[in-house]
Amino acid sequence: MARLLIVHHTVSPATRELLDAVLEGARNDDVEGVEVEVRAALAATPTDLLAADAVVLGTPANIGYMSGALKHFFDTVYYPVQVDREGMPFSLYVHGDNDTSGAVRSVESIAKGMGWERHRPPVTVTGRPDAEAREACWELGAVTALAALEHAEQ
Repeated sequence: MARLLIVHHTVSPATRELLDAVLEGARNDDVEGVEVEVRAALAATPTDLLAADAVVLGTPANIGYMSGALKHFFDTVYYPVQVDREGMPFSLYVHGDNDTSGAVRSVESIAKGMGWERHRPPVTVTGRPDAEAREACWELGAVTALAALEHAEQ
């Protein structure tokens, strides 16, 4: 069975809505053979990542950067898994009040350094999530679950 790991820092109602939409997409009935593991960024471990075939990252944009919790996740896993997870598909969603570009840039820079492959363009949401934002996160969860399945079969 393939495994999709969702690592998130969910601190607001808006980030909760986006996480819920990602989870609904990843767990939809059309995706079979994928186990979905959800970890808060401060609790996720190298072992969680080593067991994953793909990862979805979720963060608020804080002062032009990813959350400190997601940065802590990267600090924790960077060296222990760098070689073993090269080529792993990842996706990203970011929520910000007015700008998400710095958070996206910082996450993608670290993921590139880890040798991960971006599976989809990031979903970026500013302000209150609307139906379009929730739909984009649902799709992000679904297609990244399928990427986990494809990666596990390689």
